[in-house]
Formats: sequence, C-alpha cells, structure tokens
Amino acid sequence: DPRIMAARVVVLLGFLASASAFAPSAMPAFGRSATARISKMGLRMAATMPKVPYDSVSPTGPSGPTLPAPGEDLSFLEATPYWDQTNVQVNIAKQKNPLIGKVVSVQRMVGPKAPGDTCNIVIDHRGELPYWEGQSYGVLPPGIDPKKNKPYGVRLYSIASTRYGDDKTGKTTTLCVRRATYTDPATGKEDPAKKGVCSNYLCDSKPGDEVKLTGPSGKVMLLPEEHPDNTYIMVATGTGIAPFRSFLRRLFGEGTPAGKNFKGLAWLFLGVANKDALLYDEEFQTYLRSYPDKVRLDYALSREGPLNKKGGKMYIQDKVEEYADEVFDALDKGAHIYFCGLKGMMPGIQDMLEAVCKSKNISFEEYLEKLKSNGQWHVEVY
Repeated sequence: DPRIMAARVVVLLGFLASASAFAPSAMPAFGRSATARISKMGLRMAATMPKVPYDSVSPTGPSGPTLPAPGEDLSFLEATPYWDQTNVQVNIAKQKNPLIGKVVSVQRMVGPKAPGDTCNIVIDHRGELPYWEGQSYGVLPPGIDPKKNKPYGVRLYSIASTRYGDDKTGKTTTLCVRRATYTDPATGKEDPAKKGVCSNYLCDSKPGDEVKLTGPSGKVMLLPEEHPDNTYIMVATGTGIAPFRSFLRRLFGEGTPAGKNFKGLAWLFLGVANKDALLYDEEFQTYLRSYPDKVRLDYALSREGPLNKKGGKMYIQDKVEEYADEVFDALDKGAHIYFCGLKGMMPGIQDMLEAVCKSKNISFEEYLEKLKSNGQWHVEVY
C-alpha cells in the first residue's frame, strides 16, 4: 500500500531531520543467551544495524532495545496453546498480604527538554507474581495518608514488560512511571507538599529497596493472539505507552510463539510534548526498521508540531484523525483498538469515528456497541 510506505518514510525523515544519532556503543541488546553463543550471521546483523535517531533517553541493559537472539525460544511461561487466556490470573497478591519485591534498577528515560521526569523501573518479583501483557500491578507506598490517618492505598501501574521481564527470566517486571509534581502558579516553584506520593517513592528508589506489590489486575487490555493476522491499533499518551511497549516487545523483541507466528500489523500512536519526552522510541524504531511490513509509528508532539488541520497543537486525537478512514476500515475488518493514558483523548477519538460513521450513513452508537461486543474496543484511561 503506497500510503503505508509514505507514512513510514515521513516518520523516518522527520526523525532524521531533527534528531541526533546515538553513539555506536549503544547498540541494541540481543538477549543474554546470545552473549554465550551467537552465530556469525547474528554478529553481522548486529554490526551492520543502522543507527537510530532519537532525542529521548533510551533505557540501557536488559531494558534497552532488543531483538530475538538467533534461535531464541521463549516459551516457558506460555499457555497451551499460547493464545489461550482461560487461566489468566488476577489478584494473586492483595493489599492485606502484598508480595515484597525488590528494585533492580531505576533509569530516567526522557531528555532534558521533556516536561517532568519519567523513569523505567525494574522490580524483582521472584516469579511469584506472574502476569500477562496488558495487566497492571498495584504498589503500596510507605507512610500514613494525612488526610485519612491510615496507610496509603494502592496505586495501579500498567506493566511495561512482557511476562518474561526485560531480562527474560520470568522473574521481573517493569513499570514506566512519571514523577508527579505540583508547581504553584503564583510562584512558579514546585510545592513538595503536593507531590505524588507513590510516583516519587518509585522514582527515588534504589536497587535493593523493597516494594510492596499487589495484583496482577485487569483483563480488558489483554492481547488476543489466536489469529496471527490481527491488526492492533494502540493509542497512548505519556506513560500510557506501558502496555503497548509490552505488546511490541512480545511480538518483535523476544523469541515468543506469538512473535514467531505474527503476520498482522501493530500500529502505534503516541502523544507526548516533544521529542525529548518520547518513551522507548529507540526500541520502537528498531522494530520498525526490522519489521517494516508489520509496524507503524505515528507520534503527536504537542509542543513541537506540526500543527493539526485546524492550526492548533497536535494532540493524539488529532493524529489519529489524520488516518480516520484507514482506522475505520481496519476496525471494520476486525482490528483491535487500545487506548491507554489520559481520558481527555477519548472524546476527540469518538467524535472522529462518529464523523466517519455519519459520512457512511452508519449509526455511531450501534457501531461502537458492535466494537465493544466483539471485544475490539479496549480502554484503560485515567
């Protein structure tokens, strides 16, 4: 499809025009098993892999960009068959009896011009809190809530790693956390008394620190894998990228049966403030470059442009609207669409689909109900 190819070219040229290439030493990681024994072909591929332009900060080590090692077979946490979700577990650990995990690493993952601070946080759960892509963990921050005079309650975070964890051991999980702060509009200074308790606790944590975990929770965002030619449309704002990073890593970054059998399309829309605020961009660019027929990336950079068709800032709903007919056609053919992030994007998305329905003399209410009843509409917003 020439439109698809044109879109990819526009994305890549945009990054090439505005970003700086990363250092040769920041090569994508190919999995720990590859370091012991890797084929000559694999080495040639690693040596000739093109440099990836980006402005955000990519996580390093096991959390860095990855592709399956030659012959990699990650299947020890799969159902039989791998797409069977019958036994997906929830609430293994509860608030009254949380699992005590330990922080493995905390890495800042945005550039200096990004508004706010976002961290990639890896936590060791020892394999005792298994989860599936699309689920969430709860975190219990320490301390007493002064408003209620009792311990702080659970804060939910979408999981950003696959069930195998970034280190592929099946014993860790990764959270993508933005530090919540409050700036006094009168003084322009941050008010520490109003900062987010749990997000700052996590972003300030150090390797070895204990973390109380609950969950996993949720099934609405699970990835249906029975049909390998599925189209997955993923719409995220900010740290809402977490479940979609786990989807893409499962399909393209690891030697899973889902990835080996996938023949469909994974189309990601991500909305952030600017290029410095892009999350996991280097990883996503690696997938786009390695699987150009299976991956699409479209970013909305609200503070950098380009402007939307009305001359205003480009928000995520505006970016999706640019492809309104294409998105509608994909959904009409059975695509699954996912939303994760700020709930403010939803009215614009629904208005866009309603306009397309109107142009086709279709009832939007009936159309949306059909998507929901078919299990094609997946929403986790806040």
